[in-house]
Amino acid sequence: MGEKWALLAVRELFYGNHRFDRIARNTGAPRDRLTARLRALEEAGVLERRLYQERPARYEYHLTEAGRELAPVIQALLVWGDRWAVDEPPVTLMHQVPGHPDHPLDAAWVCRTCEVRPNGPDVTLDIHSPGWERSGPIG
Repeated sequence: MGEKWALLAVRELFYGNHRFDRIARNTGAPRDRLTARLRALEEAGVLERRLYQERPARYEYHLTEAGRELAPVIQALLVWGDRWAVDEPPVTLMHQVPGHPDHPLDAAWVCRTCEVRPNGPDVTLDIHSPGWERSGPIG
């Protein structure tokens, strides 16, 4: 997921663009590199291909459950980009809930246990991997 074209491809799938040509156009990714990233995301279980045309065989790309769970990551990157990388946000994520007017999504990181928004000093590490500490591998 740490590769630029992978994140941009996942962003496009969140935006509802499922066909290769649209993903390529909207990301600016070289076609060969995008093909490789889409294959890697499929192998990792982040997306799946669905046949939409048989002759010639053509596929759409759709997020799996694992891919859909990347929504907070994409949303956080959008918020960061809107604040630090552009003068005017290129898109706004909207929240549509039956019975409520549509409104811009203002998602927050909230602890499910105590319902408090954590800040830097409130978050610490509990390391479970033997041979590791906060600064990295021991030794």
